Amino acid sequence: MTWLMMAIEGPFLAAIIARMGESATNLAAYGVAYAFGLITEAPVIMLLSASTRLARGRSDYLRLRSFSVSLCGLVTMFLLLLLVPSVFAPLTTTLLGLSSDVAAHVNQALWLLLPWPAAIGMRRFYQGVLIAHHQPGRVAVGTAVRLLSMSLTAYLLWSLDPLPGASVGACSLSAGVVAEALATRWLARRAIKASLAETGDEVVMSSYVALSRFYLPLAMTPLIGLSVHPVVTFFLGHSYKPLESLAIMPVLYALTFLFRALGLSYPEVAIATLKDGRQNHVAVRKFAIYLAIALGGGLSLIAFTPLNVVWFATLSGLSADLVQLAIPPLQIMSLFPALTVAIGYQRAILIDAGKTLPVTLATAIEAVGIFSILALLVLYSTLPGVTSAALAYLLGRIMGLLYLCWPCAGVQKRNEQAIT
Repeated sequence: MTWLMMAIEGPFLAAIIARMGESATNLAAYGVAYAFGLITEAPVIMLLSASTRLARGRSDYLRLRSFSVSLCGLVTMFLLLLLVPSVFAPLTTTLLGLSSDVAAHVNQALWLLLPWPAAIGMRRFYQGVLIAHHQPGRVAVGTAVRLLSMSLTAYLLWSLDPLPGASVGACSLSAGVVAEALATRWLARRAIKASLAETGDEVVMSSYVALSRFYLPLAMTPLIGLSVHPVVTFFLGHSYKPLESLAIMPVLYALTFLFRALGLSYPEVAIATLKDGRQNHVAVRKFAIYLAIALGGGLSLIAFTPLNVVWFATLSGLSADLVQLAIPPLQIMSLFPALTVAIGYQRAILIDAGKTLPVTLATAIEAVGIFSILALLVLYSTLPGVTSAALAYLLGRIMGLLYLCWPCAGVQKRNEQAIT
């Protein structure tokens, strides 16, 4: 539910900005500012997994909390560095080629996004505490607070019209995540009390050096993952039928995201369940299988039946020509939600065992696979770009999944030896 609710945020704010003055300029500026925000928040994204794994005992909780605060401070300083005029001007006008008007809107929006990365980081830390103590319902409550705060802020600023559209979007995002961070901290108060009361001898991370060694590979994972989308967009622009491919890709991504959302939230729940005892391993694996079948089957039901026309033509408003181009890549991507669950299960197994480096390596292998396959298809095939991208995404994910089979087998073998 949390991922599904968050999926509403982007289209809602884009619709608000599109109904304000200079919509094209402000939509472009908002998109650039949002991209910068995603890059700066990338190092704190995996605090959710780290907190789910570590935040149940007093010593680990306190150490990870201090680490999280420091990391949030660093990413905020990095965003401030980007706003220094001598850095911002060449970055936006020279490197990105933005006009002075768009760059000015980006600058104002980024100042309003300044609380964003730290609020995201602390929110994810406390969400992990809640999941570690089996209170995922409170995570959804916090997300609902975020959406409500974001929506009210956007509506108020749109009604009063004191800011340009890009700044309205940025201010609304910041208001939402700050409200969510505060609400999640309050909702986690009992879980925090339980963590602080746990003074047993078992300490997972004995020092900040060990914690850094555990977390650094996790932090690199979203950074690598975020690099995929702009590179894919570049290849689509140079592919066969580039305009059609660029038009279809966001619609295709939105549909697959609806089915991948549950898979994306699965690893943290699996980590929390595995931490309660190795006897839960079978239950975690069975649930992953059932979830993968349900999500893959659901998307396949749309991809291989007349429902695909209903989605693309009736709901998404694509023309008949675009609908015909969109159906083959959707059918290729129908397995992607199931693969998302599968690789999420593998990541949960490894993170529970404290083996985070393979998670990063698998993401790197997947990214390199996507880039290589897409480059070959764009250069040497006559497939439409969006179909080539779908094949690259699918095969890249399979490559990452196959690589993780090896370290997961090692963890499983050690667990069996420990039992015997």
